[in-house]
Amino acid sequence: MPSYRDEAVVLRTHRLGEADRIVTLLTKAHGKVRAVAKGVRRTSSKFGARLEPFMVVDVQCWQGRNLDTVQQAVSLAQYGADIASDYERYEAASVMVELADRVTEADSGATQHVLLVGALRALARGEHASQHILDSYTLRSLALAGWAPSLLQCGRCGRPGPSERFVPALGGAACEQCARGGERVEPAVLLQLQRLLEGDWAALSDVGTIESDRASRLVAAYAEFHLETTLRARAVAERGRLASTPARGQR
Repeated sequence: MPSYRDEAVVLRTHRLGEADRIVTLLTKAHGKVRAVAKGVRRTSSKFGARLEPFMVVDVQCWQGRNLDTVQQAVSLAQYGADIASDYERYEAASVMVELADRVTEADSGATQHVLLVGALRALARGEHASQHILDSYTLRSLALAGWAPSLLQCGRCGRPGPSERFVPALGGAACEQCARGGERVEPAVLLQLQRLLEGDWAALSDVGTIESDRASRLVAAYAEFHLETTLRARAVAERGRLASTPARGQR
């Protein structure tokens, strides 16, 4: 069986036996790969630290029937330490790699890899607010997978906006005639979502906290509808924020 070399982002790892790990990689040319990294949990391992989540590596693997085997890993970008040093960045990165793991079941093109590397780089450097990077990445990743939200017109009938509601099942924004349920949404929030989708960072810096929080909740709802599951990392982060928010009587 042949070996291959590729650029990869480490999405997640879990233990195998006493010294090995199974690593899930999002590669540039081979899509999502699961491979065994032998001996990486030993202190003498030459490349164990390179195969941690959020790291970008040049990896050489031996192709197997069920799992490939990592033969070599060379670090290309060490984003892990900078991300882990800030809890908001870590939360955002954890959601992003989980989303990448799930969405690449349907789309494993090189564009997903490039998008994730760019988002992790922006997080590690603190180029923008962590929540904005996460929400922008989420919308763009879903769009690449074929689930681009309709924000400037009704997702069902195409009626020009601003629309009154947001319904993930109808593709995003929806007019009153088409919407059956769904959240009522303000034009400013839809504009925020469009800016996130386009990566209009200059405009995003002027958005208020209320609009940003509302947009984030809609992004999460849209992603979970199309992925047909709740992202565990996002749920954990949300529970943590709720637990840290004092009740009204305690303020």
